[in-house]
Amino acid sequence: MGTICRKFAMSVTTAIAALLPAATTAAAGAWVTPPSAQDLAAAVHAASTARAISFAKSNFRQVGRTDPGRITVSGTGIPVYTLSPGFVTGDPGAPAGVLRSVAVTATADTGAKDTLRAAPDNRAPGGWVVGNVLSGNDEETLSTRLRPGSVLLNEPQINGWYDLGPTGVVLLQASLPQTPVGQFVPLADYQRQVHDRYADKLPGSEYQRNGGIGFKQNVVRSDAGPAGPLTTGLVVLGAAAVLAATLTVRRRVKKRAGPR
Repeated sequence: MGTICRKFAMSVTTAIAALLPAATTAAAGAWVTPPSAQDLAAAVHAASTARAISFAKSNFRQVGRTDPGRITVSGTGIPVYTLSPGFVTGDPGAPAGVLRSVAVTATADTGAKDTLRAAPDNRAPGGWVVGNVLSGNDEETLSTRLRPGSVLLNEPQINGWYDLGPTGVVLLQASLPQTPVGQFVPLADYQRQVHDRYADKLPGSEYQRNGGIGFKQNVVRSDAGPAGPLTTGLVVLGAAAVLAATLTVRRRVKKRAGPR
């Protein structure tokens, strides 16, 4: 099974927003809706199943070229959010981010780490399933830098990782930084930034109708995984993002979850 670059894989594909089931949809005016304790436990359990661990072993063998031995799965899940299309377009009351997945770190005997990404799936036992595995543990590392009460937000178009709080964002790292790392940006200012970057390139836009980047036929979805709980969100657009994609070093590897 082939691998693709996780960093900037979004530059020619749609960004996927993994939404919670309807019962936990964000309320009007909420900046995010966190998963419940039961959802987090179910996501961690999904990452601990034999099926998920087999995906991690397969990735460790491919990336490290060695047998990973025993796999230890973290008992902690890290919610990862992505931009809400409504926030981008400026819809009143739209949350800034929507839950994309819960990241769970798997560690091999060699010390190498993978990230198992669990997403809601009503078809799966417990309602969550691991859809893909990525090399490294970026989510775990970045989560240690969050301010109290903040969540981890990914803007995949620029490979940006943010500390997202109720009043604003702080860029933690990005392949194509739009603001200085560590600088606080009020939520209203950040909304204007992402509106300028993406609002005219969302699904249903003239850009889509004209077959712009991300809307061509046979597009490979970056967040490969169970299709049921995933909905198309933002589109990766703009010459700058595409250029950055060609210059970014392939540091993280992502595999679609599937039996080997």
